[in-house]
Amino acid sequence: IDFDSPTHGYIVGARGSFAETNDGGNTWEPRSFSNLDAEEEITYRFQVVSFKDGEGWVLGKPTLLLHTKDAGKSWERIPLSPKLPGEPTSILATGSNSAEMITSSGAVYTTTNAGRNWKAQVKETIDATLNRISSSGVSGASYFTGSIVNEQRDDSGSYLAVSSRGNFFLTWEPGQDFWIPHNRGTPRRIQNMGFVRGDIKNGLWMTLNGGKLLVSGAGVDLNSEEFPFQEANIKTGGYGITDVAWRDDNEVWAVGGSNTMYVSKDNGKNFVFDKSANDIPGNLYNVKFFREFGNMGWALGSSGLLLKYVGENA
Repeated sequence: IDFDSPTHGYIVGARGSFAETNDGGNTWEPRSFSNLDAEEEITYRFQVVSFKDGEGWVLGKPTLLLHTKDAGKSWERIPLSPKLPGEPTSILATGSNSAEMITSSGAVYTTTNAGRNWKAQVKETIDATLNRISSSGVSGASYFTGSIVNEQRDDSGSYLAVSSRGNFFLTWEPGQDFWIPHNRGTPRRIQNMGFVRGDIKNGLWMTLNGGKLLVSGAGVDLNSEEFPFQEANIKTGGYGITDVAWRDDNEVWAVGGSNTMYVSKDNGKNFVFDKSANDIPGNLYNVKFFREFGNMGWALGSSGLLLKYVGENA
């Protein structure tokens, strides 16, 4: 889900799902792409939509990239090289004709001419970095093997990725030649990770198997192998936490399995259960706040579930 104004936004999903709102998300109208026929469209899982100043990008799977310059009235299909390392997993609109894309191999690319050319930002894919480290002969280096999932970008362009086995994570900042792997510092498997208030400088959050949530302090050293995480006080009953988002400096929301929701009012130290989605079957996958548009918030879940943040006054 993404908005390019307080009223205008898009949401995308599986089986070619694509909808637009012009009233701040109160109502959504299904949309289709004129350059995809209906039978073709339903075969795609649209993963990411990103808008800025009326210019937007949609990324789909199997690999498909669409671009609009007129707020979604017309779309152009952007060809991507089959030689790309990994599959594109996320894209961000950064300005006129400009975007930033990351692949499942941790390759970061930018374009300034609407996707006709892409410039690599990382000298080495994650695979190559891990191969180099694991063959270095350093004790314990073989720990850092496998593919990556859950790539996340912060507001300043730094990235975070979790290994598919959940045993370590990696960070990359603009200007670095390669990704840096880090130990998880816990025996439990990592489920997901993200940034505190959208910036790696504010710290990281990490969810673990069994419904655990850890939060690091601000100003962590990204070159260190281990991070100083503190466990949050959250009673999930074992349900896994899939996503966490800061609404402001103190209010934090966590969502997870069986449509569970939790809220913290002390910057993620203590959470209490919230019953907003209690009577709705399914799982919540994603929670997101738009600070630039009055801090409006959305939670996305299975079977087309979409929740809008209304605050305590509703």
